[in-house]
Amino acid sequence: MTTARPFTAIDTWVFDLDNTLYPHHVNLWQQVDARIGEFVSAWLKITPKEARAIQKDYYRRYGTTMRGMMTEHGVRADDYLAYVHKIDHSPLQPNPAMGAAISKLPGRKLILTNGSTDHASAVLARLGIGEHFEAVFDIIAAELEPKPAPQTYQKFLRDYGVLPETSAMFEDLARNLVVPHQLGMTTVLGEDWELEGRDAAHVDHVTDDLTGFLQKVAIAQR
Repeated sequence: MTTARPFTAIDTWVFDLDNTLYPHHVNLWQQVDARIGEFVSAWLKITPKEARAIQKDYYRRYGTTMRGMMTEHGVRADDYLAYVHKIDHSPLQPNPAMGAAISKLPGRKLILTNGSTDHASAVLARLGIGEHFEAVFDIIAAELEPKPAPQTYQKFLRDYGVLPETSAMFEDLARNLVVPHQLGMTTVLGEDWELEGRDAAHVDHVTDDLTGFLQKVAIAQR
């Protein structure tokens, strides 16, 4: 049995955004998912049912529907992102307990997301935790290569001078933790909705209560 990596030497805390810093049941992603379908349908002038099939096909083949639309149909990233992230963020509620837990973690805190900076800023503002993060590395910073592409993590590490062996990565999708773990990061899977991969060797820790988990980690770091 593989021993889970500890947090004793961690000085950089890297968080995914959607469905990680807020629970899946808030349904923000469902709004984005619907907007993606609308964009594909309007751009290609096809029915919603046809658009849905293409949306999911491109997601599987390219990592994001956006990448597929850019490659296959010449869509501009800015146009796509502006449309699909124009959603109602009001279901998000302030989470001061999470903010306090994050603030007690020693070292740097960064966001690594396949979304846009504008979307991340709106989410962090609604949660009331934006002040605790040094920066957001978004899909534009990743040169439009989404997680789990290895070059995206490598570029993130280079851009911010992050050492993987002293960093922890928090994600809601186990497949997005494969490369971070290979690079030497301590990995945490938020088990709010995505159960697949929870027992994988590249997942060091699993939690269904991120705030409580961070509180315990912060105490252990003292």
